[in-house]
Amino acid sequence: MVLAGVDAGGGDRVALAVLVQYRMATTEQVHLVCSPGVRIEQTRRRLAKLRGEGLVDRVTLPRAGRTRVWFPTAYGVQVASAWPELRGRRASRTVSDRTAVRLRVGHGLTETGLAFLQDARTRGDVCRPLDWIPEVHHPLGGGEAVIPDALLFYRRGREGAEGVMLRAFVEVDRATMGPEHLAAKLGAYARLHSYTPQPVGRRPSVVQELGREEWRRSYPLFPRVLFVLDGTGPAGITTRIDALRAAATQPAVAAFVGDVPVLAAPLTDLIQHGPSGAVWHPVHGSGRRLGWMHDRHP
Repeated sequence: MVLAGVDAGGGDRVALAVLVQYRMATTEQVHLVCSPGVRIEQTRRRLAKLRGEGLVDRVTLPRAGRTRVWFPTAYGVQVASAWPELRGRRASRTVSDRTAVRLRVGHGLTETGLAFLQDARTRGDVCRPLDWIPEVHHPLGGGEAVIPDALLFYRRGREGAEGVMLRAFVEVDRATMGPEHLAAKLGAYARLHSYTPQPVGRRPSVVQELGREEWRRSYPLFPRVLFVLDGTGPAGITTRIDALRAAATQPAVAAFVGDVPVLAAPLTDLIQHGPSGAVWHPVHGSGRRLGWMHDRHP
């Protein structure tokens, strides 16, 4: 496929790939994700060029200080989806729909991904722009699935040195629904943790002996689960953490949170102190706040 003027090894390609994967971003966010080492005017010119080529467009969000965000066009999605770095990552069917973008509440999701990316740069860890992957589908059988807001890949340690690979499912909660809805997500992750697909034609007893959890096809360890809380004040944050902790005591969930770190933190704390700071409330119990990269069995 001809790339219509997109510089195949440079910033144009990265900017388009980020917009296809992140769904939407402001000019400043594209700049900080893709090329923080250059002047922001270069990012503005790059986005204007991509718009002129029909690869991206922009729209003004309602109730967000008239913030303008960029998103990929259908042509931009078609071009970028053929690249190896995005192969196999299915873009949302509405990612290039102007009305859907205007009504989408994904601005905080990009802000959260940017917080992890900038923190990794500060620490000298490895987390690249495309290591933040929204809406990865994880089947639960019967047509159900767990679809986290984002899947994060993060490697502790500098490039070329020994390091530890970390993965996290990230849920960005904007307080648009009640705490019970948030807490129900914890139960869904517990089900995913134990879900073993039943091979066709096998008896349940055989499946129980030979079955393997579906998530092990993709991950050596189950990713930790991070709830990022936004859209409410301190009292609302406390209420939502309490709801998660109450859900964690249920028998169907207790074993899961005992095995997998589940943490919650306000987005404002992530932005102010960085995700690696001691800003995360453990859902299992009411202990002291932690960094998200703490050992799986502290």
